[in-house]
Amino acid sequence: MLSVGGSVRSGLLRFPVRGLCSVIHRKSPGLPRSALPCLHRLPVRTVSGVGGGDVPAGPGVSGWYSSLADSTPVHLCENFLVSVQQVSGLPWWLSIAVATVSVRTLITLPLAAYQLVIVSKVEALQVEISELAKRLRYEVSVRAREKGWTDKQSRFQFQKNLRRIVSQLYIRDNCHPFKASLLVWVQLPLWISLSLALRNLSLDHSALQCDLAAGGALWFPDLTSPDSTWILPVCVGLTNLLIIEVFSLQRISPTRFQKLVLNFMRGFSVLMVPIAATVPSSMALYWFTSSLVGFCHNLLLRSPVIRKILRLPTLQSDSPYRDLLSAFINKYCK
Repeated sequence: MLSVGGSVRSGLLRFPVRGLCSVIHRKSPGLPRSALPCLHRLPVRTVSGVGGGDVPAGPGVSGWYSSLADSTPVHLCENFLVSVQQVSGLPWWLSIAVATVSVRTLITLPLAAYQLVIVSKVEALQVEISELAKRLRYEVSVRAREKGWTDKQSRFQFQKNLRRIVSQLYIRDNCHPFKASLLVWVQLPLWISLSLALRNLSLDHSALQCDLAAGGALWFPDLTSPDSTWILPVCVGLTNLLIIEVFSLQRISPTRFQKLVLNFMRGFSVLMVPIAATVPSSMALYWFTSSLVGFCHNLLLRSPVIRKILRLPTLQSDSPYRDLLSAFINKYCK
């Protein structure tokens, strides 16, 4: 049996190759609106009494959009935004920023830290998985000669048992990669709900539409209309691109799939600029603030102090921010 340290005592195969369960468990467990033109619009009624927005009533559009804009999560976000503004007494633009910082810090930051812990555990397992795969390949070849397996049967047995071994390692260290996607499953619905809540509050049928119309600042005094200067939309796109590029600097040798994902995200960030220029300024302000806070959180999680608190492997450098800036300058400014 193969111990965690990598010593071999017996086979890895289960019938027709033996199991590795005792090997995996030998180690102690790890830490565990600008809407399209239409004939007429329908008001959205909110549970809290906050007037909803106008929803396109055209065939095929009003169904899913009105259901989404009139959903309970959106109304809860409306109530939350109104409560923050009423309790704080801040102008609407600053109230939106405060609400965004609160949500990103209290909800998504802990999930981002949890995601980082899971990803670190998965990366730490790659060396052990590689060693077990070599031993497994040898035992499959031996068993193939004994049983007279074809190359196709040998590959099938190798892949089958390697998947089992990897799955048991994930269970042992409590780091299944799917857990790393928890941040996305929470952040994306939250982002959509808050965006639609601000859209509802910014439209004509909202009881607070007049307040938001006078609740802006600087070049966007009216939060119910799009930013005609395009400053907020451009800031949204640039901030998202900055987050993506900083993330890409952490990947020394990205795979082909990772490169495709990065290019897709770059294109989507650019596409967000014209989209943000057609929505109420309240939404564009929320998107910009959310992206900016997310960028700050990404930098915070690179801190050696935070990594020590989360029991993550320490970075090779004691000055990660200086190294990150140098890498960014070398890649894009030279």
